[in-house]
Amino acid sequence: MSVDAKANARFYADENAPICPLVVKEFFDALSDNEKRYAYHIGRASWIGARVILKQTTPYASDLYDLLRCVWSDKDGKLADLDALRKASGLDEQAWTHAQEYTAQVFGNLANFKSFGDIKIIPRVSEADLKKLVDASANKDKAAPLFDKVKEDIFSTTPAASTLLGFPDQGHVTHYYSSNVTQDDIKAVQSWADAKGVDQLNTRLWKRDDGSLELRVASAETKPEETVELDGGRKMHIVHGDYADEMKAVADELAAAIPYAANDTQKKMLEHYVKHFKTGSIPEYEASQREWVRDVGPTVESNIGFVETYRDPAGVRAEWEGFVAAVNQEQTRKFEKMVSRSPEFIPKLPWGKDFEKDKFMKPDFTSLEIISFATGGVPAGEFNTVFEDGFKNVSLGNVLNAKAPNEKITFLSDEDAALYDKLRGPAFEVQVGIHELLGHGTGKLFIVDADGKANFDKENPPINPLTKKPIESWYKAGETWGSVFKTISSSYEECRAECVAMYLACDKDMLAIFGHTDDSEEKADDVLYVSYLMMARAGLLALEHYDPAAKKWGQAHMQARYAILKCFLDAGEDFVKIDEVGDNDLRVTLDRSKILSVGKPAVGQFLLQQQVYKSTADAKAGHEMYNRMTAVPDAWISKHRNIVLDKKQPRKLLLQANMTKDGDKVGIKEYEATLPGFIQSYLERDI
Repeated sequence: MSVDAKANARFYADENAPICPLVVKEFFDALSDNEKRYAYHIGRASWIGARVILKQTTPYASDLYDLLRCVWSDKDGKLADLDALRKASGLDEQAWTHAQEYTAQVFGNLANFKSFGDIKIIPRVSEADLKKLVDASANKDKAAPLFDKVKEDIFSTTPAASTLLGFPDQGHVTHYYSSNVTQDDIKAVQSWADAKGVDQLNTRLWKRDDGSLELRVASAETKPEETVELDGGRKMHIVHGDYADEMKAVADELAAAIPYAANDTQKKMLEHYVKHFKTGSIPEYEASQREWVRDVGPTVESNIGFVETYRDPAGVRAEWEGFVAAVNQEQTRKFEKMVSRSPEFIPKLPWGKDFEKDKFMKPDFTSLEIISFATGGVPAGEFNTVFEDGFKNVSLGNVLNAKAPNEKITFLSDEDAALYDKLRGPAFEVQVGIHELLGHGTGKLFIVDADGKANFDKENPPINPLTKKPIESWYKAGETWGSVFKTISSSYEECRAECVAMYLACDKDMLAIFGHTDDSEEKADDVLYVSYLMMARAGLLALEHYDPAAKKWGQAHMQARYAILKCFLDAGEDFVKIDEVGDNDLRVTLDRSKILSVGKPAVGQFLLQQQVYKSTADAKAGHEMYNRMTAVPDAWISKHRNIVLDKKQPRKLLLQANMTKDGDKVGIKEYEATLPGFIQSYLERDI
């Protein structure tokens, strides 16, 4: 099958993607033997569960992953003799490199769709050359049938909708749903779940030949099928045992970690995890998260399970992830200052006390050095909230510090680019810290439960600061933020948290917590300027993740950053400008003298709208506002987006170490920052 290079340029695997190691050995070596054993078993559980990500993404991702493992490994599953493999395949240098680049990106994304953008990845190597590599491999007997099974899926880019993750009835690809499930089916199940108070994080939805639906629950154990009736009389069958093999192995590894837990809280957390993965019980998962939040100040931090709902087009079902990390105590002390002083910053947010939580639960906010993170795209921070019990935040230090060497900084003047390059690390640290703690951790949801009990005075409702009238809507029994705002909930919430970061980064007391003052080496005004400049540039770069044909955003965070750029532009007074430079370039400029007088007020008003609509469950107004702020004008599609795509930089590949176990002794193995080293790291994860 030939590949039309021009038509498919945006789908090709990146060339020369920088490989950035997550350096952690110093922190790992400082752990005690028991802490290393604890980390080992949780790390194994995390990576065993990573098989689930493949099964959630496309119907064929698992076969593709197995094919590439077979191609690049010897009979023992170790990295093959690459010189011999290349010689036997007859590939020239370019095809050989392209085959490795494609493999590394499929491994790193745990599918042939980008974890950051949800767009398909196709190889630059031809089908014929890839077949030569398959035939030359030591595992040809296994690889050849797999290649025949998935070769069409590897290279196909038609129809166009099939190159994006999304709803099946729109022609997109997903494996959260069978191909015959419609959006109406999903809504019918959601209505039932809302009424029953059922969380669907660890489920997938299938439609049977008779038209009935099948809700598949992830669990090691099976049990008799339960049949329920949806609105309209249609049947739905609840079936346990999805990903049964993975869930059993995950539960076994977590059980093996229990003897090495540092305290009773960790033991209880692991016990609840084990029950959850065995039975599929969401209450057991919620109990594990409560214990996780209560485990304040651990030396080894972790979290695992079905967590983020970004990749489910309905925003309901969660992707697998699991991490284990060593705590960076020195960096954590900086975050503890922000935690302790959070009550003085929350009242500065642009909504009154009626729209703020009755009691702010101070979180455990730590800086981590990742040992293992089993996911298709490692984030820079993690946030977890557990109802009334409080919440926990983590910042991932070695992810923040994993910079691509010699990265070209596009769309800025030389002067801005130099300052950006110098201060983007400190600016991003401020942004992530505020985003995770005060972004996700603030703002009240007005709720009336099934008994009519409200968390506000129904006789004298709070005044809506947008309408100046009493609020008229709230969350009813069984409703959640996600179930009410549905498809936009993930991106909308990321936008709200980013706006909190932009708003509070203007506060000099906040910047001082991070060590940035008028007298510091990294001056507060410069860090603030780079924070705003970084957001404006990110909003422009976000166009890469917008598909004009489908009118669909492929990445929640980038959609949010585009909305904030729109807010900057709408502020007027030439606060932010995007100008055409020559025939094929753009320049982002930001007037630093207007950050406090123009930028901050504009962000504050946008943030206020987001919070009011979220607090009052006003999904209609929220959708109208967010769709307006994330709409891309035709002129930008025809010009700006093409320039962004032309100047797109390859995304970093984060190279992780592997923990090893010899008897009771646990060690760590790091890899060379090369394509063979990256591929070897995944082969030796043995997932």
